[in-house]
Amino acid sequence: MIRVAVIGTGSISSAHIESYLSFGERCRIVAFCDVSPESAQAKKQAYNLDCDIVSDYRELLQREDIDLVSVCTPPYTHADISVTALNAGKHVIVEKPMASSLAECDRMNEAAARSGKLLSVVSQNRFGDAVMRLKHVLDSGAAGRIVHAQIDSFWWRGYVYYDLWWRGTWEKEGGGCTLNHAVHHIDMLQWMMGLPDKVTAVMSNTSHDNAEVEDLSVAILSYPRALAQITSSVVHHGQEQKLIFQGEKARISMPWQVTASLAQENGFPKPNPELEQEIEAVAEKVPALQYVGHKGQLDNVLTAIENGSGQVLVTGEEGRKTLELITAIYQAASTGQTVQLPLLPNSPFYTREGMMASATHFYEKKNSVAAFTNNEITVSGEQR
Repeated sequence: MIRVAVIGTGSISSAHIESYLSFGERCRIVAFCDVSPESAQAKKQAYNLDCDIVSDYRELLQREDIDLVSVCTPPYTHADISVTALNAGKHVIVEKPMASSLAECDRMNEAAARSGKLLSVVSQNRFGDAVMRLKHVLDSGAAGRIVHAQIDSFWWRGYVYYDLWWRGTWEKEGGGCTLNHAVHHIDMLQWMMGLPDKVTAVMSNTSHDNAEVEDLSVAILSYPRALAQITSSVVHHGQEQKLIFQGEKARISMPWQVTASLAQENGFPKPNPELEQEIEAVAEKVPALQYVGHKGQLDNVLTAIENGSGQVLVTGEEGRKTLELITAIYQAASTGQTVQLPLLPNSPFYTREGMMASATHFYEKKNSVAAFTNNEITVSGEQR
């Protein structure tokens, strides 16, 4: 039986709690930790749990009856909590984004390597049938070499969204929509195509003058013989979200769509239904996942602990790659210069302090509320 502590009992913690409860024969929640004991108590009562409540994570991590920690706190706290937990001999799964700087990611990965404990970063969208199908087809080469990718990470958040005390600042949230919303799609892009050689970007705050950070960004990524474009937004009504990959032979995308073309004698296109059928056949061979979303990722983590392999789909190194791409977007947009990857430690954006000093500040945070009465949130385009 794996004993679990959940640190941070805000909205996203429910996805962790419900997933753990669905694996009741494999794990048990033994403690909640939150700077607001009232919040932790409310979660305990909501799920009718028999667990301890503490307000200081350091006190919690001294306990020997905890094997795994879910870190569900604001981004600027992820590194310190995760490193302390790993040093205390606990496995860690930390919510996205992994941290608020690459330097913090390095500390976390070093602590995981030193302790021999598992570190996984929440990327629940990888654990979906459509995403797994897309990844498998891309890896198969059935669509040919990828020449262009289009990532539309469109979300919509009202003005008051950034009133929550930790949102909307470079210090505490670590960024805007690129970091905290498009991170899902940026993670899938780098998982499928890897990191680019160069990044060019622009960003703006078009609709939220109560936040320092961006609410819209557009980035162009340069790969050898390929380009990708990422639009990150919290100003798009309808919240349409797409990943489109154009291969030399065919287009494949999520939501799932396959389109293949052949050249006529004059170079103009005509349909290629045979290849479309071949790609569909490749996709159909991908087995359906037993669990999806957060539940799928937590199953992956629990299994890695149970079998002692420590092998998870989303490691700390994978989480760092995603943050490196996001950091490059921020550096390019803030400086107006194309950024080469990999980012080096001498980059002014490599540390949290450097990011706070160097990133574009659009406005000052005007309002700060401790919590909202309605804690319903959107996860992967669905209401939660």
